[in-house]
Amino acid sequence: MLILAGSIRLPADRLDDARPVMERMIAASRAEPGCLGYSFAADLLEPGLIRIFEMFTDEEALRAHSESAHMQEWRDAWEALGIGERQITLYGISRVEER
Repeated sequence: MLILAGSIRLPADRLDDARPVMERMIAASRAEPGCLGYSFAADLLEPGLIRIFEMFTDEEALRAHSESAHMQEWRDAWEALGIGERQITLYGISRVEER
């Protein structure tokens, strides 16, 4: 399993403009084969900070996600939405225990 966790920043006054673009990208990502979870969350204490959490079954699923049309549409929107700072860390999980 692969987990991606991180954040993006955009001007707080652009969140309403970004929301429909993010919603389309998130819905399409969640429908992909191999996507186990995909969420964006606005940080309550830092306006304009969006926390990102993604889970994929394997590298093939993540590669397909990265190369998808909806991800390209999302990347194409960054400049217009003022998205500048992006930080994502990839974690490989070899074993998952449910508690």
